[in-house]
Amino acid sequence: MGMRSILMMAIALGMLAAAARAANDWPQWRGPALNGSSEATGLPEALDVNKNLAWQIKLPGLGSATPVFIGDRLFVSCWDEESKKLFAVCLSRADGKTLWQKEVGLSTLQMDRNNAASPSPVTDGKSVYFYYASGDLVAFDMDGKPLWQRNIQKDYGQFNVNWIYASSPLLYKGKLYVQVIHRDVPPRGPRGNSPIADSYVLAIDPANGKTIWKQERPSDAAQESKESYGTPMPLEYEGRSEIIIVGGDCVTAHDSQTGKELWRAGGWNPQRKGDWRLVPSATVDEKDGLVFACVPKNGPVMAVKDGGHGDVTATGFAWKTTTFTSDVCVPLLYRGNLYILDGDRKTMTCADPKTGDVKWTGSLGGRAVFRASPTAADGKIYCMNQAGEIWVLAADQFKILSKTSFPAKLSNSTIIVGDGQVIVRVLDALYAFKK
Repeated sequence: MGMRSILMMAIALGMLAAAARAANDWPQWRGPALNGSSEATGLPEALDVNKNLAWQIKLPGLGSATPVFIGDRLFVSCWDEESKKLFAVCLSRADGKTLWQKEVGLSTLQMDRNNAASPSPVTDGKSVYFYYASGDLVAFDMDGKPLWQRNIQKDYGQFNVNWIYASSPLLYKGKLYVQVIHRDVPPRGPRGNSPIADSYVLAIDPANGKTIWKQERPSDAAQESKESYGTPMPLEYEGRSEIIIVGGDCVTAHDSQTGKELWRAGGWNPQRKGDWRLVPSATVDEKDGLVFACVPKNGPVMAVKDGGHGDVTATGFAWKTTTFTSDVCVPLLYRGNLYILDGDRKTMTCADPKTGDVKWTGSLGGRAVFRASPTAADGKIYCMNQAGEIWVLAADQFKILSKTSFPAKLSNSTIIVGDGQVIVRVLDALYAFKK
């Protein structure tokens, strides 16, 4: 074998290894595939602090933000209840030791269900981006050196959401996408001189924090139904690169390069009820060009066909069903199946993503509702309710592999996974489990 052939093989093997690592990292809120799944292996069937805990660490504050990681660098957002300080924290995934911790800003935002540290960070392995309900958006390199910082509320006006802003940013193809889907006036108190606010989507240059484009996103929804706590999701299908936004009584697809709205589908709130805020992000199926959205308050789960133009409400739905529903938890797509966790009824449903036909449904039970979204890898599904009870399910049939619990208060953060490791965040602590 010649030197050139050896070099080419080494490059190819390096690329394959990098791709394998990327598939097992968890760089964004919904994981490497942005659908709640991972290719990580060697994961435990039970998460028991008395049997297979690898490490645990007390965090410098509270938060519902889901941690993210690339390689050994694990990032998490926190808010200190006493000092009101917002923190960006980097830990070692191997042992939980703090590598660096930065004060980002201040916030007094707090409710029983939420605080300012609910948006999740994102990373590409070179930089990491932290975002907070205060509007603070800040970038660091992997060693904690500040790169830039801005405040979205100072630039474009306050966030008019009832339960504290919680949308996470999306890092996709060299752009950082941020959505602000909210009502046009403040939800509480006198309006005063507050101007009418638009909902919008931003594309930001991750190198310097500057806005590339700002796309207004109109809606005829009423009051709280204008609000979305979801996160932008990318969709590539038949040559189109899109950003999917859900909320304000509709789903919209936007050109990822320009922000231009390509299509929208709605019609699920003809009475214009004013309390249908939307919590779960959309989940996308790039193989079949489908967008899955959950209507609030026991409404249907729907699949929208991609590729349309303009208002596709009359023609764009592949299926709708009220057989299963989700008011908060984001749908999971894994190994060709769609999983819906109904956090209020405490049931998990496995459905065919092409048709919505149910394959199986099972009851989880437990002492509290579910607000964290399910995670799948290694043939298993991990779910956690607000009381800190954790279920591990088989993915191919309804079978509870284990149920464990540990002291927790309002656990809303999604469980994340990497090869040989499962990481759980409760409000003020992280736990890592091994097989």
